[in-house]
Amino acid sequence: MARRKYVVGNWKMNGLSASIAEAQAIFAEAQSHASVDVAICPPFTLVGALAAAVPGKAIGGQDCHSAASGAFTGSVAAPMLADVGATVVIVGHSERREAFGESDDDVRAKAEAGLAAGLSVILCVGEPRAIRESGGAIGHVLAQIAGSVPDAFDPQRLAIAYEPIWAIGTGLVPTLADVAAMHGAIRGALTARFGGAAQDMRILYGGSVNGDNAAELLGADDVDGALVGGASLTAAKFVPIIAAADALAG
Repeated sequence: MARRKYVVGNWKMNGLSASIAEAQAIFAEAQSHASVDVAICPPFTLVGALAAAVPGKAIGGQDCHSAASGAFTGSVAAPMLADVGATVVIVGHSERREAFGESDDDVRAKAEAGLAAGLSVILCVGEPRAIRESGGAIGHVLAQIAGSVPDAFDPQRLAIAYEPIWAIGTGLVPTLADVAAMHGAIRGALTARFGGAAQDMRILYGGSVNGDNAAELLGADDVDGALVGGASLTAAKFVPIIAAADALAG
């Protein structure tokens, strides 16, 4: 069975209650692109309100703690996300790995926590510019895969998001050949470890995805969707990406 395209909006630290109307517009327009799975991950302050405003749609968190509860002031547990209506969580985003010092072990524990809480997980990997320029990008990312991906999970509930760190929010995009090579290497590593189950896992691309380049990027080999940052904040910019995914799926 072919993998359904998956387009996810990561709002990062953007959005107030007024932004709920924009999310409603995104999901309303996305209904005409039914072959694509769409999710929005707003800041935690909006997860519950947004889940209530768009019932039945995929709303997610941008991070979770590895513990289900405890003395972790300021943190959000995966069961808390599920409790307010989230169905998905992002873990291991480069901004968490770099700014907050999260290790592969941390990311793995968070992925396990999300899965245990009944959430689907989007696990991020990616290389910095210096690693890309040194020729070590694939080795770097496959090491993150080896260290971050749990040993046991439902392959349809865990997606990998490859985001070259130097392309996030910069307007820079790797070549299609580089994207296909990285996604192929990730698929190969997952297949070597998990066998045929790896064919059910979706691998998303992220990093300066927009309506102009989405069709090319999403059409590359082993690219099953996109994790979108700034362009996901408005229907005007996000829906064209969803439409591009739908055109490829059709």
